[in-house]
Amino acid sequence: MSALEKALELARERRARVVFPEMEDARIAEAAERLAHEGLCEPVAPDEVTEAQVAALVAARGLKEPLARRMLARPLFRAAAMVAAGEAEAMVAGAVAPTKKVIEAASIGIGLADGVALPSSFFLMRFPDGRELVFADCGLNVAPDAEGLAGIARASAATAERLLGAARVALLSFSTGSSGAGDSVERVRAAAEATGFTGPVQGDAALNPAVAAAKGMGAGDANVLIFPDLDSGNIAYKLAQELAGAQALGPILQGFRRPVCDLSRGATVDDIVNATAVTLALGSDS
Repeated sequence: MSALEKALELARERRARVVFPEMEDARIAEAAERLAHEGLCEPVAPDEVTEAQVAALVAARGLKEPLARRMLARPLFRAAAMVAAGEAEAMVAGAVAPTKKVIEAASIGIGLADGVALPSSFFLMRFPDGRELVFADCGLNVAPDAEGLAGIARASAATAERLLGAARVALLSFSTGSSGAGDSVERVRAAAEATGFTGPVQGDAALNPAVAAAKGMGAGDANVLIFPDLDSGNIAYKLAQELAGAQALGPILQGFRRPVCDLSRGATVDDIVNATAVTLALGSDS
């Protein structure tokens, strides 16, 4: 069973309540109708402000009540507060709003999980030959330092364990092992040493067992690729789409207390349906 099939199955089992703060967008409206019709979730739009939402913002951020109420006038913040208050189990946004706004609302309304200092994002990449990989971070952190890369790698490993059943993490670089030097290589090396994951390693050695054996670095069977910066990650996932026909589900956010999806603004209805299911799978206890 593929990761997407598993996610769809888990979503049907849970039929969770998911808030879509951009329901006015035609794609979101159509996706919500499909999600409901197929029994994947109970889609809802942000409703009126409730006392539970106000209390969630006040408790989580120490906000004054009047400020919390002003913030809740905005659909993104109201959606995040619904999740924090238990009125919804997940939030899916970003088809209209930029990533910065989605992150701001999720950070204030939902907050980061314990032990997480840096939120990040991933794509579930599905290739025509059946392979499924996690690519991170391709949508959020521009130039993470070594500690940030280590956090992204750990979060992505947890994601892969949930979606793919196992995590084989490679921290990518233009250099494999000790063959090269430079600031970016050293950041990746430090992150690899901090986490115990394979790296620094070039893309071919991360994915090709013969190349990995020749270079003496890992098994060449990675299913989680951690990119050294946003340039390389974003370029890589878009090239995989255009040149290899890969399907990119996401970006889905990692590190928050509750599941949050930051859709690409170019997302199709199919993308929204599938990304919602994957988001719910990350929050499943199954």
